[in-house]
Amino acid sequence: MSKNKFSLSVMAALAAITFSTPLTSWAQSKNPYAPRIKTPNTKSELVDKSAPSEAPKQDVAEEALSDSSSMSSPSSPAQRKLQQHGLGLGIGQNFLLGNYGKYGDDKITADVLYTYAASHSFDLLIDAHNSEQKDNKKRMRTRGLSASIKGRMVEFDNFSPYILGGLGFYAPQARRRVNTTYKWTEQKITFGLNLGSGVDLRLNDEFVVGVMGMLHWPFQVSQDNQSDLKGYYFKLLLTGMYLF
Repeated sequence: MSKNKFSLSVMAALAAITFSTPLTSWAQSKNPYAPRIKTPNTKSELVDKSAPSEAPKQDVAEEALSDSSSMSSPSSPAQRKLQQHGLGLGIGQNFLLGNYGKYGDDKITADVLYTYAASHSFDLLIDAHNSEQKDNKKRMRTRGLSASIKGRMVEFDNFSPYILGGLGFYAPQARRRVNTTYKWTEQKITFGLNLGSGVDLRLNDEFVVGVMGMLHWPFQVSQDNQSDLKGYYFKLLLTGMYLF
């Protein structure tokens, strides 16, 4: 009988262990206040941690580009404005050369200048002038309206040397001795060439000063009752322009 009691007690203990586990789990599921273990979402945490680290890299790159551009801009010269007009004066000496020098002395004259900035390297220059120079009873008049192209060789710190060349219309006229009297030559318009060079200094966005040397070479002017008129003249001018 003792053996039977012992076996019955063992079977009762096994049954109690077996049925106690599902009951406890069922009780926990029914109890809303039972503590639950929350496992972390490693994928979302990795994404959240990596996203903030990428944004500062982009900001640092943008700041580096802005710093490099700001450092390079002060050292570079200011760019000229395109399609800009200029109106000014050129005052200086007019040297009569060739046969023109026989009829008048050198003299200080003034030219009217107009410029148009067609590109960063080339400008249109229009020069209009009219002067009369004398030597005793002889006279020499130089009138002209020329158009030239200014080619800028280099531009450094608002200082730019240039060369120029073009064509123009001229009406030279001389008062010279014919037999025993002094007579004016016939006034005729002729074509001609002009060549020159100079330098410009931009003071600001509105004013430009400089020096220009310009050779005008009108073609020969034929005369009916006198010898033909031919010669050339050179102008050395201080220039000042107003840009608008």
